[in-house]
Amino acid sequence: MISGQASQNNHNPKVAVIGGGPTGMALALALHAHGIAAEIFEARTRQEVAQDTRVLALSDGSRQILEWLNAWPSSAATAIGRIHISHQGGLGRTLLHASELKVPALGYVLPASDLINTLDAAVNAAGIAYVEQTFFSRDAHPDNRSGIVGARKTALEESTTPHQPYALTAWAEGAVKTANTDTSAGLPISALQTHAKTQPEIKTYDYAQHAIICQVYTVAPHHHMAWERFTEQGPVALLPLGIPSGKAYAVVLTCPTADAAHIAALPEAEFLALLQARFGTRHRFVSATPRDSFSLGLRYRQTTVGERQVWLGNAAQTLHPVAGQGFNLALRDVWALARTLQHAADPGNAECLSAYAKQRALDRRGAMGFTHGLINLFSSNLPLVQHARGAGLLALDLLPGLKQFVARRMMYGARAW
Repeated sequence: MISGQASQNNHNPKVAVIGGGPTGMALALALHAHGIAAEIFEARTRQEVAQDTRVLALSDGSRQILEWLNAWPSSAATAIGRIHISHQGGLGRTLLHASELKVPALGYVLPASDLINTLDAAVNAAGIAYVEQTFFSRDAHPDNRSGIVGARKTALEESTTPHQPYALTAWAEGAVKTANTDTSAGLPISALQTHAKTQPEIKTYDYAQHAIICQVYTVAPHHHMAWERFTEQGPVALLPLGIPSGKAYAVVLTCPTADAAHIAALPEAEFLALLQARFGTRHRFVSATPRDSFSLGLRYRQTTVGERQVWLGNAAQTLHPVAGQGFNLALRDVWALARTLQHAADPGNAECLSAYAKQRALDRRGAMGFTHGLINLFSSNLPLVQHARGAGLLALDLLPGLKQFVARRMMYGARAW
């Protein structure tokens, strides 16, 4: 649980956390708990941050981290007891059970807005400063500390206000950061690829896919079962929402980019028919909410640390949502950074940052490779690959050791073993 050990330092913050979303707030709380004062800066208003329509799939490892930060919204979380994984048009499937792994749940489904509100309340309770509507750029500082210039923008005026130098700047915004820009959030993958040509530290891979997200209601209750269905057009995920007898699912339907606008705009009945055709007959869908869509790609920084700077969460790597690894990886970044810096007199010390980067390298590479490999494996139409993935799912179901390894890797990352 969080103690008050950092409260005396809140008026002299050492770390500037850029990004007031879930990752940034979790980082500030973790630093605070380890005696390191931080200040959060966010380009949007707090109200805008809380208007996040996403639904998050959190691992049991993430639940443990958030509970430790006093920021776990248990009443809003739906436990996942089983995960059914299959691929359309092929033999082989696997079923993961929480009971087989002796864990309370394989994961949890949580509206992002509920998590954000809980984190925000914890930030307030800890007395951590949260500065809204502030944009940032890098600025060389004479004492070589992490000098930051913030531009506070309102409807009436725009001004530039210099802030005190910080020992460390932690970039925790919702997009991969380049060295000289903070405007990458929301850009399509193609635009980021073009920009990355002049930023060699950024690597991008365009899957030429979009994710269509919404909520659907079914005839039968979900009973804490999640579904991952791989199809030629991309994976379809159904995540249970609400009480066990409830009939609501969060849907992430992947489609080719060329089809995204059309699918997002379909009348409800036509969208449900398309979803039914992609998912199969194990559930019957009766209604759906309006849909949002966003482009999918792999974007990552080759190095996550620099001179008195660190990038973590989506600012360091943005993954395909298959297997729900992105935010879980971000929370492991947060946990590791706070623990690495807890005894450092200078949080921006190069040796400390290098140690953090080395510590996170295996988990980071593993998560990126795992999600990228799944997409490549299940998007191939080659007959040999189709047979191989069917055999792989069957083997996963029949070999308890392999199944346990995959499940624990998804829940706890590289620290699973």
